[in-house]
Amino acid sequence: MENIIIGLAIPFIGTTLGASMVFFIRNKMGELSKKMLLGFASGIMVAASFWSLLQPAIEQSSDGTFMGILPVLLGFGAGMGFLFALDSLIPHQHLDNSKDEGLRSSLPRSTKLALAVALHNIPEGMAVGVVFAGILSGDTHLTLAGAFALSIGMAIQNVPEGAIISMPLRSEGKSRRQAFTLGMLSGLVEPIAAIVTLLFLDNTASAMPLLLSFAAGAMLYVIVEELIPESQMGEHSNIGTIGFALGFALMMTLDSVL
Repeated sequence: MENIIIGLAIPFIGTTLGASMVFFIRNKMGELSKKMLLGFASGIMVAASFWSLLQPAIEQSSDGTFMGILPVLLGFGAGMGFLFALDSLIPHQHLDNSKDEGLRSSLPRSTKLALAVALHNIPEGMAVGVVFAGILSGDTHLTLAGAFALSIGMAIQNVPEGAIISMPLRSEGKSRRQAFTLGMLSGLVEPIAAIVTLLFLDNTASAMPLLLSFAAGAMLYVIVEELIPESQMGEHSNIGTIGFALGFALMMTLDSVL
């Protein structure tokens, strides 16, 4: 159980470290740096979606027939639909866009910015929770080392996410402590989502293909809807592409080695 707790906490530590950058970096984050970090985070999440989630789901479910792969397809579509619903309902706002998304709300801009990052963290937390739930259920397609690889990968990509939310808040007038706190709290959603997922998924080995692919679909929705477009906006989109390649290669290496 101690390993489970550590595994669930690792991604939140990454967000906290990223948010703490507001204490050490005085200048506003450059556009090229932000593109690189967004691409990097996207690459890690895409690789994690396949190697940590979809691949074990397919291996466990597929028997070479359409009916064998059907649970994976259903889970993937449900995960996409779930995040589409959250994206449509939760009031949030992205850094480079003054337009509100989700339901109308009078919440301050800083809160909407934090909610946008929190929205990204929900599927990441679910993914970690599903994998650890699979290990507890005795799923032989999942290993503790693989689960920690996913947690570490999420933590690495959470570092730039934490910085991307805290540093602009500082430039918009928040104190360093306020910017750090909001950045850190945006990441708190991730372990909460992981714990909730873990508590609700007890003795569910037979349903793991559906659950793993659900988490993958939710993560990929965020990547395609938000992260990749933001990394490709304006000039020098190739910087985001390079970041994506680096993140993808890193996560692929973690999954292969661990």
